Amino acid sequence: MSCDHAQWLHGYFDGELDAARAQDFEAHLEGCLACTSSLAAQQSLRDAFGAAELYAKAPDSLRVRLRAELPRLRAEAPPPRLHLRLALAAAVLLAFGGLWWTSPAWREDLAERQIASQVLDAHLRSLQPSHLTDVASTDQHTVKPWFVGKLDFAPAVVDLAASGFPLVGGRLDVVGGQTVAALVYARHKHVINVFVWPSGKPGEPRRTGTQRGYTWARWTQAGMHFWVVSDVAAVDLDEFVRLLSVS
Repeated sequence: MSCDHAQWLHGYFDGELDAARAQDFEAHLEGCLACTSSLAAQQSLRDAFGAAELYAKAPDSLRVRLRAELPRLRAEAPPPRLHLRLALAAAVLLAFGGLWWTSPAWREDLAERQIASQVLDAHLRSLQPSHLTDVASTDQHTVKPWFVGKLDFAPAVVDLAASGFPLVGGRLDVVGGQTVAALVYARHKHVINVFVWPSGKPGEPRRTGTQRGYTWARWTQAGMHFWVVSDVAAVDLDEFVRLLSVS
């Protein structure tokens, strides 16, 4: 790729760019077909790996043979040097655990961490001047229609002002190379970003984590991914997520 910005593509795709660099690259994507196509190709490749069944479990017969052979090998062989011991230990781990680093659970955990980093970067970008909202309104009936025609799905916009979480507005954002809806709420001068996009999976229970002093929560509901991120107190974020998920 001859584009001068191509050097930032992999860092952006993996969520490794700082907020300012990521914002510059997103602006570049709007006018660069080469980078946009390359980004889409990388996402397709990641999706293909995620869908592939790369997990290989060792058969029970191999475990039995290893257990039977290890005592004899210890008795007959001279004391191995350190690197041979490490090689033997690695072989046993592979035999008993299979290829753990390509297991579906490990791939899902890695994907979650990558998305969490991208969601946090998007949250931090929104805190820069004039980046928080594209449509600023406390009225859900103003924010929800604003997304019509800009996305191929309709995010639910809930009024939680009576519970202490007033709506601030909404905007378009980018997570994982795709355009998503970002709904903005407030709590005691803290910003809460809610990122929403379609999911091909059934409902998934809530999971939470922390990165760089911020807390995130994510779940899947009604065919949509929900990611919430903020620096509010944990008890406030838990209450917000509870209200949002039952609305």
